[in-house]
Amino acid sequence: QVQLVESGGGLVQPGGSLRLSCAPSGSIFSINIMAWYRQAPGEQRELVASITSGGRTNYVDSVKGRFTISRDNAKNTVYLQMNSLKLEDTAVYYCNAMISITEWTAKNVWGQGTQVTVSS
Repeated sequence: QVQLVESGGGLVQPGGSLRLSCAPSGSIFSINIMAWYRQAPGEQRELVASITSGGRTNYVDSVKGRFTISRDNAKNTVYLQMNSLKLEDTAVYYCNAMISITEWTAKNVWGQGTQVTVSS
């Protein structure tokens, strides 16, 4: 069963930086859209950024100019570079991808989540 494995979360001071990574485990055919979501305590999960296989990106307004999403198609890996972190960026960050398991079968897959805490 294909899973998404995330890494890179942690504790950082306001103004600091973190880089999240996410890649699938197991055999896949291809990946279309990859994205990062986040969910703060008591809040709904929100889309932070997404990137297509062609490199087209989309960001929520609150992170524009601070976060950068990128991907390495050869490694099927997506990254989220987070700079100038703010207290309100504190959340569990989830990787999401539409993965083609075979040429004919696609599945929407979520990672287990990684905690990002911004605190002084």
